[in-house]
Amino acid sequence: MSPLLAPLGLLLLCPGLAAVPCPQNVNISGGTFTLSHGWAPGSLLTYTCPPGSYPVPAWRRCQSNGQWQTPRTSPTSTLRSPRFVRAVCKPVRCPAPASFENGMYTPRLGSHPVGGNLSFQCDSGFTLRGSPVRYCRLNGVWDGETAVCDTGAGHCPNPGVSVGAVRTGSRFDLGDKVSYRCSSPSLLLTGSAERECQSNGMWSGAEPICRQPYSYDFPEDVASALGISFTNLLGATNPTQKRTTESLGRRIQIQRSGRLNLYLLLDASQSVSEKDFEIFKESASLMVDRIFSFEIKVSVAIITFASEPKTVLSVLSEKSRDGVEVIHSLGKACYEDHRNASGTNIYKALDSVYLMINNMIARFNLGVSALHEIRHAIILLTDGKSNMGGSPKPAVDNIRNILDINQNRNDYLDIYAIGVGNLDVDWRELNELGSKKDGERHAFILQDARAVQQVFEHMLDVSKLTDTICGVGNMSANASDQERTPWHVIFKPKSKETCRGSLVSDQWVLTAAHCFHDTQMEDRHLWRVIVGDPSSHHGKEFLVEKAIIAPDFDVRAKQSQGISEFYADDIALLKLAHKVKMSTHARPICLPCTVEANVALRRPPGGTCREHETEFLKQQKVPAHFVAVNGKELNMNLRTGLERTTCIEAVSQNKNLFPSLTNVSEVVTDQFLCSGMEEDDHPCKGESGGAVFLERRYRFFQVGLVSWGLYDPCQGSSNKNSRRKPPPGVEPRDFHISLFSLQPWLRQHLDGVLNFLPL
Repeated sequence: MSPLLAPLGLLLLCPGLAAVPCPQNVNISGGTFTLSHGWAPGSLLTYTCPPGSYPVPAWRRCQSNGQWQTPRTSPTSTLRSPRFVRAVCKPVRCPAPASFENGMYTPRLGSHPVGGNLSFQCDSGFTLRGSPVRYCRLNGVWDGETAVCDTGAGHCPNPGVSVGAVRTGSRFDLGDKVSYRCSSPSLLLTGSAERECQSNGMWSGAEPICRQPYSYDFPEDVASALGISFTNLLGATNPTQKRTTESLGRRIQIQRSGRLNLYLLLDASQSVSEKDFEIFKESASLMVDRIFSFEIKVSVAIITFASEPKTVLSVLSEKSRDGVEVIHSLGKACYEDHRNASGTNIYKALDSVYLMINNMIARFNLGVSALHEIRHAIILLTDGKSNMGGSPKPAVDNIRNILDINQNRNDYLDIYAIGVGNLDVDWRELNELGSKKDGERHAFILQDARAVQQVFEHMLDVSKLTDTICGVGNMSANASDQERTPWHVIFKPKSKETCRGSLVSDQWVLTAAHCFHDTQMEDRHLWRVIVGDPSSHHGKEFLVEKAIIAPDFDVRAKQSQGISEFYADDIALLKLAHKVKMSTHARPICLPCTVEANVALRRPPGGTCREHETEFLKQQKVPAHFVAVNGKELNMNLRTGLERTTCIEAVSQNKNLFPSLTNVSEVVTDQFLCSGMEEDDHPCKGESGGAVFLERRYRFFQVGLVSWGLYDPCQGSSNKNSRRKPPPGVEPRDFHISLFSLQPWLRQHLDGVLNFLPL
């Protein structure tokens, strides 16, 4: 990155010189500052302002003569001013429209304050596309979409003019071009400066946006933009996916015979702190772990760079195709490897990708057709602009040429350029590096390394997946409760208390047998299964075509032994009258002992059910979850081994329910998992039949279903969202049917629906 810290070595080179500290009159009005090395020469001072404001200047550097060096405030100059400038926090402003065709906007200001609105209205005969009202956000960027007044007369729709931009060109027929510039020299253009109307009726390239030089992107916006491409990639390789016109839009997609090469380029130059470099690594690990949890063919390369690049892992290595090995390699990437080469050479980093692709073609003797099946995505994480090696663009051109990237093959290469921090981050260079894809963004600036971590935690939003891949919950920050647990369904027999269940395929629901206790089977036409969020339009009711209840279930089987209720074999299956359309609100959970779960666990083919049981329940205290009546995910710990023995003892001590019980196993058979000790959450009546599930490798697996318990935390409460703690002297325990214990029954009825592993 920029050589802000280079003078640190001066004191070592000239030990006879006395260090002259810089003056301490550097406070910023309305903000704070941090120092990298105190007041000594070489120390970097960084200013921070509250949200909605930005520092001017952004930083200072203590020079060897004891004077502060300050950057010029002009966005077009990188020269430093010798004059001391008092630091202030200035209010963030959003740019004003330079014009608005075929309509009007209000209010008309030179620029707009954070929190201000812009309203758009079209003239008669024109239709408004985009956002009629836009809001100025804390980062100086308008929310929503560019407002356009259009008649729909051209081959391509009117591309509009984003706020702060000026357009040249007013014809929108096939082959016509339009160009853009910013209305003020203080604004920076990101996206495509020129766009062409294509035969598919879409404009080439990315929408041009004019931004303030101090603006940055919110993590959720970057995560969404990255996730659009990667989510479609992850769904495209599943053999059950049905391709639709919508899914074939401009997104990274991989044919089942093809694969993805992902190149992670991590900046380790001197102006990136070692702490931030570790966050870069952790963030990349999060993304890699999630990507490998899907059924795609992927190879991951890791390149760290400063003045020179270092290849930590190549796509030529077998390890690049193993998620565990890739994460292990990321862990070994060392900041100290670049200690003596502290500049930033993005050109060489990208050139090392080009050389790697060249070597791959030679080693595997790839012909044109084989090479054309591989898609490539490059993610560049850097904290500023390159200061050596020249422009990185020639390296990008070389990569495009060797991969034969042209208008018909544009989808086969994506370059994401992510700048981090506020020290000399160059919008222009990032924008030049990032791919220009129709309707997408590939260049971003984030405030700090923690924002990078938030992006990589949430970028793989699964809302666009439309296939039946199991165990995928949407873990994005803005996901609803139902989207986090999309397998969760509500079952209501006639007028009885509701039960819960879980989708295990696109037509089958797993639930508890006792939900049918005292229910007339011939009233099945009155039953309803609600799939999706019942409080929104995403919730849909399904009729039940068939109910299969375990034949040995009999709640009164042991009444003669003084056991009023007995819940062995408390399991049932419902076949819905119609298949469920997969969406972010409805998707099956993974059942253990199936090929689908084996793939999700990333275990080698040929596994067994016993191996799955060991994988999930090898600890004596296993963290697990269930879904409450209000849709919230609650926590429990399943007890095995000696811990289970302790857990089930509470049954024999409960003389109110079991006054004459001498052997706990008469009530708690080997079919049951036990929870409810210590700080566990307890299921309420009405939550029976719901999944007891675990998370592994960003996928979710059902190991049991809620059956019965010694204490109902919702009893006597009109508010089912409120759970009461047990009174003194009451030991709560909860028992759940283990799906490992009832494998023969599950296989009998779901064979052909799911692919089971050998026992």
